[in-house]
Amino acid sequence: MNSRAEERINFDIAKWVLAFLILGAGIYGNSYYSAVEPLYRALVGVVVFAILITIVLTTEKGWFAWTLLKEARVEIRKVIWPTSQETGQTTLMVVGIVLFVGLILWILDALLSWGLSGTIG
Repeated sequence: MNSRAEERINFDIAKWVLAFLILGAGIYGNSYYSAVEPLYRALVGVVVFAILITIVLTTEKGWFAWTLLKEARVEIRKVIWPTSQETGQTTLMVVGIVLFVGLILWILDALLSWGLSGTIG
């Protein structure tokens, strides 16, 4: 591994450590200032979250995760979702099959129970 790649990895580790320190400081600050108006604490939380996202997206793994999310969004748009009628019909078919199989298992259990109680006495 060359020194440039090692520097990048070490710099990414430093960014992750900084992000976790900021996250910890934000959580601690939120609990420490619990008497402050919740709106102000929420605004500070949004700012801290934006800073964290900015730091994480500059790392290699953070950028990879962001790219993965964007690609997943593109793939979700390609899915052909069923209509409401298709969903209702499929649900009714599943419920019907479950009831049918449940009835068969109940009958089988009753027969086995009757046969076993007749055998054992």
